[in-house]
Amino acid sequence: MDVSSTQVNMILHDRVGVSSNRKSLNGFRAFCTSEDLSTKKCVPCNSNDIRPMTEQAANELIPKVPGWNLVNEADILKLNRSLKVKSFTKGLELFQAVADVAEAEGHHPDLHLVGWNNVKIEIWTHAVGFNRQWPIKHSHGFHECLGPIIPSEYGMVGGLTENDFILAAKINALDLQHLLRRKAAAAAT
Repeated sequence: MDVSSTQVNMILHDRVGVSSNRKSLNGFRAFCTSEDLSTKKCVPCNSNDIRPMTEQAANELIPKVPGWNLVNEADILKLNRSLKVKSFTKGLELFQAVADVAEAEGHHPDLHLVGWNNVKIEIWTHAVGFNRQWPIKHSHGFHECLGPIIPSEYGMVGGLTENDFILAAKINALDLQHLLRRKAAAAAT
């Protein structure tokens, strides 16, 4: 079956709701919606060619994931979100709900329970831009000869990819209201 690009564009527009005139910004669709992100699937970051997105590209996508903040820690862009839960055990339930989504996507956030009811979620791609020539056992922390390892010294950059925004959108789609404090639940909607 020979399908022309015009036919593909018609199918995308009519059946999927994708406009054929969408522009790309640094390799990412600039006009995607949060629904677009939540229907996508995270892809493995097993290529040396994958690079962290620019801050400009991240700023274009951040409005698509309400409630998330774009942070820059030591020149590594990350998404983070803080939530107040009703109790310590509700925090653990929230962790499990996020873990289920993360496991299904094969993309895992950093989860922190601070105090008894403050949950912090950080999402960033640890492997993006990773120099695979550097031995994995020396990929972080302290090396006995070199001392503290600074990630960017050995190409272990890390940063944001579209996967991070996909995961944030899927976390946003979770029904977490029963776990959150009333004020926090109202702010999260």
